Amino acid sequence: MMRVSSGAIKGKKVKFTPHQKTLRPTTGKVRGAVFDILRSRISGARFLDLYAGTGAVGLEALSQGASEVVFVEADSNQSGKIKQLLEKRSAVQQSCIITKKASAFIKWAELQNLTFDIIFLDPPYHTEEIMHVLDEIGQSQLPAQDGIVVAEHFKKKHLPDNFGKLQRVKDYRYGDTVLSLYVIK
Repeated sequence: MMRVSSGAIKGKKVKFTPHQKTLRPTTGKVRGAVFDILRSRISGARFLDLYAGTGAVGLEALSQGASEVVFVEADSNQSGKIKQLLEKRSAVQQSCIITKKASAFIKWAELQNLTFDIIFLDPPYHTEEIMHVLDEIGQSQLPAQDGIVVAEHFKKKHLPDNFGKLQRVKDYRYGDTVLSLYVIK
């Protein structure tokens, strides 16, 4: 059970049952921290929830005032659950669910000329996927000119200061989790 921490649907409980035993939802504490960091930028933003998993972060973005959220989740069963969650919360109009792996989505989004004000990614912790995807994002046109990228990762994963046009400006640590904040340089 997850609870939306703030915004238009603050306090609403959302039940989810992850299909994959390896799915690691962003905790309420970290989710709250993400939106504290983004508070001045979220209203009216185009938000990308890469590795959407349960959809909790994207739903929070909608609750906080994002104008549109694109949920990208490779697992079709989880994508279906996100769709049900959005239908239940009447949030389908402002959202789009895409069932693709992150790298495939980035290539596809480039062809569609999509850009996002905020990109949030939370790939599997104990892989090198975060390095590859941040590099792809940094080489792409996905971040809007004044866009921001927030990467959630394990504290023992040390990320470079730069990925293409992305430059890390700050890290925030919450237990075993780190949020690395990147902007366009």
